[in-house]
Amino acid sequence: MEQAFELIAKTFMGLEPVLAEELTNLGANDIEIGRRMVSFTGDKELMYRANFQLHTAIRILKPISHFKALSADDVYNEVMKIDWTQYLDNKKTFAVDSVVFSEEFRHTKFVAYKVKDAIVDQFREKTGMRPNVSVANPDIRLHIHIADDKATLCLDSSGESLHRRGYRQESVEAPLNEVLAAGMILMSGWRGETDFIDPMCGSGTLLVEAALIARNMAPGLFRKEYAFEKWPDFDKDLFDNIYNDDSQEKEFEHHIYGYDIDMKAVNTARLNAKAAGLTKDITVEQQDFNDFKQPAEKAIIITNPPYGERISTPNLLGTYKMIGEKLKHEFQGNEAWVLSYREECFEQIGLRPSIKIPVFNGSLECEFRKYQMFEGKLREFRSEGNILKTEEEKKAMAEKHRFKKNREFKKRLDEDTANEEADIRSFVFHKHNPSYQEPRIMRDDNDEDRMRRSDGRREYRRRDDDGGEYRGKRDFKEKRDFREKRDFRDKKDFRDKRDFRDKKDFRGKGDFRGKKDFKGSGFRKFDRRGDRNFKNDNKRFSDDED
Repeated sequence: MEQAFELIAKTFMGLEPVLAEELTNLGANDIEIGRRMVSFTGDKELMYRANFQLHTAIRILKPISHFKALSADDVYNEVMKIDWTQYLDNKKTFAVDSVVFSEEFRHTKFVAYKVKDAIVDQFREKTGMRPNVSVANPDIRLHIHIADDKATLCLDSSGESLHRRGYRQESVEAPLNEVLAAGMILMSGWRGETDFIDPMCGSGTLLVEAALIARNMAPGLFRKEYAFEKWPDFDKDLFDNIYNDDSQEKEFEHHIYGYDIDMKAVNTARLNAKAAGLTKDITVEQQDFNDFKQPAEKAIIITNPPYGERISTPNLLGTYKMIGEKLKHEFQGNEAWVLSYREECFEQIGLRPSIKIPVFNGSLECEFRKYQMFEGKLREFRSEGNILKTEEEKKAMAEKHRFKKNREFKKRLDEDTANEEADIRSFVFHKHNPSYQEPRIMRDDNDEDRMRRSDGRREYRRRDDDGGEYRGKRDFKEKRDFREKRDFRDKKDFRDKRDFRDKKDFRGKGDFRGKKDFKGSGFRKFDRRGDRNFKNDNKRFSDDED
């Protein structure tokens, strides 16, 4: 049996307990929850499975060195101590990502450069040559994290962020991150026992993630490759077995419904569901939530309405008031979960939540609230033996923070790094003992269109019209992008530029104020800089996550 080693799974803030449960179900040991990360131990097979099967992980890191770093020279010297011929040669390329929280190191790129310099200098001393750096598509990705004087240098086994599943063909404005969508569904407790509804589905992220969870399919099914496939010790046969094992997938007896008022969003959601091969399970229609009617079957609603931050929404509060009315009168006997950012939006819903869970949507500190819908009055509901809040929910509500009274709705994280750049800080971990177990997350045989690797780097399963299935082993000789090349529209011809100088009423050269005296006139002065935030100190050195 292969010896276990330390691993770190990064995630969004607020999803750590869900990720810990997933890791437990996967068979990980020594699980400890941190801030935006969960540490655990496992062997090579578990590392492959973590990348392939976890719904709520952003990337999987394999630490190779822990050391104290009080200066840039400390970083350089410690990195020089590692025998880099285990991981690299002169023909391979590498890249270094860095996240730093330290008074000594003011710039993350500086730390990344010191790691790069140490590796390059070691190869020059030993061979007279050096490996090259490739930010876009390196053979080996490294990640260094420094918190105060504690440094952790890791191999990045994932490569591109794991939220990039591969099924998204198009998106609408401000799409929901796939990892966050999966985390919301798992936090709700839904595993496919009822119908699933998203009445404001946008590009359909919640719909597709719900289908993957309901069918117990691995979210990595559509990925082209992982970083560990370029490692010297990559075990192709082992990963083949993991990928092609669909024994834990299951039937989904219910259905997933998505609605949106925007026809463009509807078409986008349909396209993404088709790319994932899940059109059998997902139906998307154009419909205003205002026209929503009581579903015939028991269902759950999980939705992410616009909240006026990244998307301009007219009559925002009126929209939330309508949501509350529809849930109250057209969704009785079911439960609904709503993710939003503004307290006044939740107030307009006008319903008492059973639980409030703080999560981050990008850099926005949001809340994910559950509403247990019932017919009649609360007293009557309880008299019939129904429970509005479980003891577990009451305990969680007592622990979770509530919105601040005078909250700034433009608030951002103190760190300028993207939220998916998880923090591996020096805080006290605690053992995690989840209360429930879940089957292994694999793929499903019953999708009508889902792709499995068929030629090139990946092999995808696709069901034909008669229910047959094309199968075969994966071929690693070539890379293949299973997505069809999109025909991009020609650039739109915008109106010819207008020459304002020809206008007769032009009021003087460069003077748009005319003869108006601005003193006391009530005109607002404009700052050309606007609300730009020029802070970029903690931006990662080489990562294109969004």
